[in-house]
Amino acid sequence: MATTAATRPIGSDVAPSTRVRESHTRVPRTFYLFLLPTLILFTLCITLPAIMGITFSFTDSVGFGEFEFTGLTNYVALFSDPAIRSSYLFTIGFALVTVLLVNVVAFLLAVGLTAKIRGKVPLRAVFVLPMVISGIVIAYVFNFLFSNSLPQLGQAVGISALEQSLLANPNLAWTTIVIVTAWQAIPSALLIYIAGILSIPGEVYEAASMDGASSRRRLLSITLPLVAGYVVINLVIGFKNFLNAYDIIVGLTNGGPGTATRSVAMTIFTGFTGGDYAYQMANATIFFLIAVVLAVAQLRLTRGRSAF
Repeated sequence: MATTAATRPIGSDVAPSTRVRESHTRVPRTFYLFLLPTLILFTLCITLPAIMGITFSFTDSVGFGEFEFTGLTNYVALFSDPAIRSSYLFTIGFALVTVLLVNVVAFLLAVGLTAKIRGKVPLRAVFVLPMVISGIVIAYVFNFLFSNSLPQLGQAVGISALEQSLLANPNLAWTTIVIVTAWQAIPSALLIYIAGILSIPGEVYEAASMDGASSRRRLLSITLPLVAGYVVINLVIGFKNFLNAYDIIVGLTNGGPGTATRSVAMTIFTGFTGGDYAYQMANATIFFLIAVVLAVAQLRLTRGRSAF
């Protein structure tokens, strides 16, 4: 027994299960080598430019040449600038209205496209088509419709409100952006709702039918509560995406009439080429912080949800 104890290898007192567990959790160095190129590109193309942009937001730089540090001057000016305030109010209001419209329509379509109807699979393919078309292409097509076809239709049927292009009306131009953005965004929300509804066991609906529940009662008491997680996911993701609205607005109104439909993203990009580089960098930094807050909220709300 003494000989056996003396010749026992070093480390043999560690349980075999512990050694196996450590070997399984250890990450091979090859994985880090594959990660390195992506990490370098991400740092050079995203992290460093972001740090440089935040740094320039504390200067009076116009994008080139010499500059001086001005501290929080740009940030103080942002909060007293009516143009900046107007762009944020428009963007947030547009995002709220659009995300509500998209989710209501997408949910109702998902209920219809998961019901026992003929041709529901081809119909799903048709409704998904808008999401694969470029936003700027969609915007130019609808620009023609709102500027030419709709006024001609209004004249033909005698509706005076439609005789003038909605894009030229400062009070109604935003509605065209909501309609076009929703038209393109509904398919992605629709797919998530279809996945959520199809994940509900059929036995639940059968039991409700046997108890005499109507279609409306099954929708409100079964479908809607069981897809609540998917609703939260669509609301948070949609709102965050709509805050970045740019291409559809450029193709439809280009921020007009005047600045009535100028979003935050448009204001930032326009300032970069208009000599307000540092000022709009401060604006972009504030907008970035808002996006970070929304991203953190999204992660907290969607953590553990069945949609993922």
